[in-house]
Amino acid sequence: MRAVVLCLLLSCSAPAAAARQDELKVPAEVLPFVEAGTKAIAVEAADLNGDGRGDFVLVLERENPAKDENDFPVNQRPLLLLVRGADGRLSAVKRNERLVMCSRCGGVFGDPFEGVTAKRNTFTVDFYGGSNWRWKYEYTFNYSRVDKSWQLVRTEEISYHTSDPDKMKTRVYTPPRDYGKIDIADFDPENYKRPARRKGRR
Repeated sequence: MRAVVLCLLLSCSAPAAAARQDELKVPAEVLPFVEAGTKAIAVEAADLNGDGRGDFVLVLERENPAKDENDFPVNQRPLLLLVRGADGRLSAVKRNERLVMCSRCGGVFGDPFEGVTAKRNTFTVDFYGGSNWRWKYEYTFNYSRVDKSWQLVRTEEISYHTSDPDKMKTRVYTPPRDYGKIDIADFDPENYKRPARRKGRR
């Protein structure tokens, strides 16, 4: 089973990287949300809040982002949730600038952003990277009808060393055991687990 999972991890990165190199087709109604000085790197359509209307998850990339002391881009890739109102118009109702990892944050493997998958009431953001130590992170958010927002419901972390891939480690974190109620706008992948659960991202 581990060998199958490993093959999937290795194979999924190639098409995702190739897709990022192709010109992304952005729907005309989404273009107004592509801010000046940015480009769209992911657009996924789905009924994100279960009201029967089509919405979008949009990920942008700043062309000239700020850099940290190690010359890594800071808040390079904002993620926006575009929700369609009763009038048929889209509005940006949620924004997160920390969730999507920067283009240099994948180590020697390169850009770690694998993409977004979206379905009714839910979406997931995936990352894959590393060097000898490989890792994969998956963050899933579901829509809460009570709070009328999207909240973190599951994270999965997979890691293994290329010299011994059979010793793959998989950790799954869910609320309320590992973290409390976290809104998409407030989510910080570096600081969301309860203290006893914090391991950090490689």
